[in-house]
Amino acid sequence: MEESLKKYLKAYSFSLPISISLVVLDQWTKSLVRTNLSFNEIWMPLTWLAPYIRIVNWHNTGAAFGIFQGMNGFFMILAFFIIIMILIYFPMIPADDLYFRLALSLQMSGAAGNLIDRLYRGHVTDFISVGKFPVFNIADSCITMGVVVLLVGMWIEERKSQDE
Repeated sequence: MEESLKKYLKAYSFSLPISISLVVLDQWTKSLVRTNLSFNEIWMPLTWLAPYIRIVNWHNTGAAFGIFQGMNGFFMILAFFIIIMILIYFPMIPADDLYFRLALSLQMSGAAGNLIDRLYRGHVTDFISVGKFPVFNIADSCITMGVVVLLVGMWIEERKSQDE
């Protein structure tokens, strides 16, 4: 029992500081936007950048890219499920598999950051607007970067196995 507890604590000592830090950053930036901008208001201190990047207070009750609007309840359940599955599975990942551990930590951060918004506000606050790309936030970026890290890690591991 004690050995199992040590295994969990050691595994979570990698994941939780990353995840908690990113969730705090996500919630802090969303709070800044909600406090300083009205819904749909745009802020751009450097006007020459306005066509490329802006800060806008936007609400999203769906998924990435604004799809599945109005399905907030479904995405809350999905986020809970994802977080619980990552927490259960994480200690089983070998300590030297840093790509996979980082990828899951990022994805858990993103799911938790957006889940907090859905639970307390009934929508996700998005605020980063780049060109014509849909508006997103730090949590969305964490989920995306988690997928990228996972794919890069898989590619690197595949290359290593081919070289052996």
